[in-house]
Amino acid sequence: MEKFKNIIFDYGNVIFEINFKRTQNALFQLGITNSEEFFAHKAHNSLFDNFEMAGISEDEFRAGIRTAANNPSLTDAQIDDAWNSLLIGVSANNHDVLLTVKEKYRTFLLSNNNEIHYKWILNYIKKEFGIDNYDSFFEKAYFSQIMKLRKPNVNIFEQVIKENNLNPAETLFIDDSPQHIAGAKQAGLHTLLMDVHPEKLEEFLKQHQIL
Repeated sequence: MEKFKNIIFDYGNVIFEINFKRTQNALFQLGITNSEEFFAHKAHNSLFDNFEMAGISEDEFRAGIRTAANNPSLTDAQIDDAWNSLLIGVSANNHDVLLTVKEKYRTFLLSNNNEIHYKWILNYIKKEFGIDNYDSFFEKAYFSQIMKLRKPNVNIFEQVIKENNLNPAETLFIDDSPQHIAGAKQAGLHTLLMDVHPEKLEEFLKQHQIL
């Protein structure tokens, strides 16, 4: 592996386990019969993109789910529970791994996220790990709904590069989504596709001589 100075990590299925199949099943139970096409890893309904870029509010997102399910009586709690079923948790000792990586590199988090998931995650890490946010694990944590940009669009990578005065030639981006890897390459970043379960993050980094 080339000698890098900076590493940008994705969150879902790199550090934190997520499960698309669980959410597809949950959305199907709400009445969205084409849930596997409606919400998938590589492509999904524009409702999700809009929500991840804060183009719509939580209430507007829930309204979109009710429309897709053709069920106006769905409660906020039913929708949130189905949507949050995607979220499993931080795998293995990944927080410790991140702190070790941070000792050697400038590190950043870049996550496509949304307000409902973000609130769930903050509550989860507070309850499980006694931490309020990811400020201590990275030089800066970026979330799409705050930036109003999302991967794989090249502008989100360019903003991280510019704000932190990064040299793309010295910067590695790690993500589990091939389409996000493609966007990062357009921004001039080196890339690694995370093709193992997030519980093996430490092993993956050692395999690629990052640790």
